[in-house]
Amino acid sequence: MNKIVECVPNFSEGRDHEKLERILLPLRSAKNCTLLDYSADKDHNRAVVTVMGDPQSVKDAVLEAMRIAIKEIDMNAHTGEHPRMGAVDVVPFIPIRGMTMEEAALLARETAEEAAAQFDLPVYLYERAAASPARENLAAVRKGEYEGLAEKMKLSEWKPDFGPCRPHPTAGATAVGARMPLVAFNINLGTDRLEVADQIARCIRHISGGYRYTKAMGVDLKEKGIVQVSINMTDYTKTSLYRVFETVKFEARRYGVPVVGSEIIGLAPMKALIDAAVYYMQIEDFNMDQVIESRLLEK
Repeated sequence: MNKIVECVPNFSEGRDHEKLERILLPLRSAKNCTLLDYSADKDHNRAVVTVMGDPQSVKDAVLEAMRIAIKEIDMNAHTGEHPRMGAVDVVPFIPIRGMTMEEAALLARETAEEAAAQFDLPVYLYERAAASPARENLAAVRKGEYEGLAEKMKLSEWKPDFGPCRPHPTAGATAVGARMPLVAFNINLGTDRLEVADQIARCIRHISGGYRYTKAMGVDLKEKGIVQVSINMTDYTKTSLYRVFETVKFEARRYGVPVVGSEIIGLAPMKALIDAAVYYMQIEDFNMDQVIESRLLEK
């Protein structure tokens, strides 16, 4: 393959395994497209899926998965901790090899246009595929979530980029974009007080004056009896995971709350994790050429 693109569709289903398997089927069976990973969370009621391969093959497989998800998921009955506005909530494309960000953005626009036409679905473009700066930030596009979508779409500034000017009756709307590799990084706190997670999230997220390239919110993990600072690191090369982790630990201390663990959702770039290892181990003059797997990939 001369060009390789990654796509990370997020589906609003994290509880019904059989339903999720039906959605994943076209991603498992497509030629020149590999299902690398998926994770489903009951509290978030969301599945994060990672596929990679030839751009056209990835696009076709993702569109077929979208078709099934739109048939299977009824947003009128959906509940979950994660913000969402549609059955297929987001579909980001990430250039991996032999492909520019501009090409990934073009692929996103083509996918958005085809999805809108095939499924009678309103679609918004975001991040590097956005048609205007006001729609680059996914949080702004998704504000109001599914429940507020109908009223939001009555506003001229929130007319979708493709598709009808009304929500799909059961699937809501979808955001399709192009972006850097994102690291979904969650930090668990040893308390059930959601307000603590909310306050810490407010300290670290960029929109509230925190770190650039950091989005965060508090989440109640009811099944575990704890809360979580759920974080999206949109450019780990500019804001590192270890810096955010240490800040969360520092802020948690003011509430007498410990950090009891963290998790990576989906796949993460090797360098994002290596950077954290170098920081905590205080390794001097380290570079990626010293990683066996990195050298193998070069060969």
